[in-house]
Amino acid sequence: MKALRRLTVRATFPPELAKLASIVSNLRWSWHPDSLDLLESVDPDLWASCGHDPGRMLGEVSPTRLAALARDRRFLRRLEDVADDLEDYLRQPRWYQQEQAAGVEDSGRQHALPASIGYFSPEFGITEVLPQYSGGLGILAGDHLKAASDLGVPIIGVGLLYRAGYFSQSLSRDGWQLERYPSLDPQGLPIKPLLDGDGPARVTVPLSDGRSLHAQIWVAQVGRVPLLMLDSDVEENDPAARQVTDRLYGGGADHRLEQELLLGIGGVRAIRAYCAATGTPAPEVFHTNEGHAGFLGVERIRELVQSEQLTFDEALQAVRAGTVFTTHTPVPAGIDRFSRESIAAHLGALDGVPVERILALGAEEDPSIFNMAHMGLRLGQRANGVSLLHGEVSRGMFADLWPGFDQNEVPIRSITNGVHAPTWMSRDIMQLTERELGSEALDDGSSWSAFGRVGDEELWGIRRDLRERLVGEIRRRVRASALQRGMAEAELGWTSSTFDPDVLTIGFARRVPSYKRLTLMLRDPERLRSLLLHPERPVQIVIAGKSHPADDTGKQLIAQMVTFADDPAVRHRITFLPDYDIGMARYLYWGVDVWLNNPLRPLEACGTSGMKAALNGALNLSILDGWWDEWFDGENGWAIPSADGVTDVDRRDDVEALALYDLIEQQVSTRFYDRGTNGVPARWVQMVRHTISSLGPKVLATRMVRDYVNDLYAPAAASATLLAANGHAKAKVLSAWRSTVLDAWSGVSVAHVESVVEGDPQLGGVLRLRAEVGLNGLAPEDVDVQAVYGSVDAEDRLVDVEYISMTVVDQTDGVMRFEGDVPLQRTGSFGYTVRVLPKNELLATEAELGLVVTA
Repeated sequence: MKALRRLTVRATFPPELAKLASIVSNLRWSWHPDSLDLLESVDPDLWASCGHDPGRMLGEVSPTRLAALARDRRFLRRLEDVADDLEDYLRQPRWYQQEQAAGVEDSGRQHALPASIGYFSPEFGITEVLPQYSGGLGILAGDHLKAASDLGVPIIGVGLLYRAGYFSQSLSRDGWQLERYPSLDPQGLPIKPLLDGDGPARVTVPLSDGRSLHAQIWVAQVGRVPLLMLDSDVEENDPAARQVTDRLYGGGADHRLEQELLLGIGGVRAIRAYCAATGTPAPEVFHTNEGHAGFLGVERIRELVQSEQLTFDEALQAVRAGTVFTTHTPVPAGIDRFSRESIAAHLGALDGVPVERILALGAEEDPSIFNMAHMGLRLGQRANGVSLLHGEVSRGMFADLWPGFDQNEVPIRSITNGVHAPTWMSRDIMQLTERELGSEALDDGSSWSAFGRVGDEELWGIRRDLRERLVGEIRRRVRASALQRGMAEAELGWTSSTFDPDVLTIGFARRVPSYKRLTLMLRDPERLRSLLLHPERPVQIVIAGKSHPADDTGKQLIAQMVTFADDPAVRHRITFLPDYDIGMARYLYWGVDVWLNNPLRPLEACGTSGMKAALNGALNLSILDGWWDEWFDGENGWAIPSADGVTDVDRRDDVEALALYDLIEQQVSTRFYDRGTNGVPARWVQMVRHTISSLGPKVLATRMVRDYVNDLYAPAAASATLLAANGHAKAKVLSAWRSTVLDAWSGVSVAHVESVVEGDPQLGGVLRLRAEVGLNGLAPEDVDVQAVYGSVDAEDRLVDVEYISMTVVDQTDGVMRFEGDVPLQRTGSFGYTVRVLPKNELLATEAELGLVVTA
């Protein structure tokens, strides 16, 4: 008989151990070494058997053991030190507070920093004991919150609480992925309910057909950052509504839409409830991490329409000013798209917001579809991709929303992702880094060049120890997986010697969509076998990753890999480890020598797993995609040549696989095994040292969050504050101006352009342009008339473009005449044109309205 529900019953702490509760209730323990050591010492065996879950451990530890700890003076001193350190961490000013103070003293600072920021994501990967993540998006969101906490950035995270998380992965005997959804007990998770008076706080979201979706608010404390998690499994809901937050990325389109309505609309309402209950300042900036949470903008428009009596257009301008949208997908297929019918049915119940206006926000080429990314871009005045290359790809992917503009003018910038060093660096490398650089280097963005002082033998010794630790973990997991797949104990003798701590170890671990090409290394199985079994320079490869439960193609790729790795001839050199999660990932990032990534370029938005490996001294072996395209320098790893011009998919895979084999055989393995008389591969270690010292400050999540603060959050807060002042006076002005411009724009034209140059056009000369422009009733200050000039290619397209604003000189019969001087600063083919753009100081970019008229 199965239990209907489960809960966790804990022993009562003796008074001397009361501070253990505060340490465990804040997830900072998950990345704080002293906290982890303290928790392990409570009961080392139980800590291991509970999967390093302090809540579970403390639920199972015996009262006798707790009583003994309450008398252990050494333990009590450590407990006091860790508790005091946590209190200091939570209360002392950090980077953000120092920047705020500097801004008060420096009246010339461009933007004031916001008092609060709402950060919305469908998943958060904080720790394996809170399994609310599936892959890179969630891990990135978790690292964002942790780094914000370390820097003192006042973020409020918002997500959903999935009662079954993503899924636990195992393998069948023939290597097919099997999914299991363990039921999670919120009482046993490191979260607490938000209280509203004597009871738990609730939010309600209207759905179609007069239904309502209710959700309880749980709070996970991530250092200084609260993470609000909405749970629909409450008694007020009907059976279908109770299942809305059952699984991450589960169910069909209707289920997914209801999740996203709860995340966006319910998330804003949860923030309001949290701020009211705790006195936390309301966010001035709302950050949408991917399009899943886009409905937060609709809810904020509704708030302003109802509470401030703004029109929809006025509220839209006010909301856009304070909204940041981050896109993570490089392909249209990765965007959430719903039927307009479903959107209209659900949002028709949202009082005060015309449903046709909402539908227009998500409009795309297909008139029956509502596009969440399009809504995110239309609701966010500021948008970004997550690497330089991904920003470029995103500008191309969404260029249709800004017709008439060159791709590089599409207002989507880039902030390259980063990773949270205290979470992902091994303690050995972390201590080495802090010894050479000081503990502040992980936060302040200073140079890591001092890491170059670390000696070859010391660094190689640490790397060898980490590889040996990984091999031990691989052997444990290989044996456990084999038993789960139905193999007998008598068949498993080989697992105790699988992998070798002295063999070059390559890691490959990520989600398993087809574009990441899990099986590229299998294009030539015999060539791979020869690499694995090379008599002098063998290679071993550890692989992990989950396929979406509905993706049979991905499952087939996993099965192909497992089948190859099951071969007794090579199984000691290659393995697929099931159930990839944060706990497994740490061992991989710490211990591998090389991190392999071979996606189809340019389909990897960023690829932060390689960053985590690099922080531990692993060398990347990757296609030039995502962050690697940006920061590969020839000495921090190897670039797999990408056959971008080859359109035949199979041919391209063959070409790139051959390049991969050649790199491993002729460069990677030869350098790894090129040892000196002291047994150390000096050239390899130099690359390791260079990787950590050069990439360290770049790949940090603290660098990433500082970039968000300075480049997006602070400007967004300034815009939002300006538009909200004096009863949203500027929002009303901007809305009226925008309406006037839109009405007049079809009649704006460049009627005539002429140029004057004295003598022959020569380098250093000046080309005077005159343009007659019809503004259709707009004033000259409403527009920016620009001379656009540059080199000209064979198809008469301007390249290496520059701009100057032209000046109005007179008006005749409603036609404005503008003039401007174009400097002739380059030789060769030269061209120019004239264009007209809307101009207003309240716009973030000149392309914001998507309007342009060109001669």
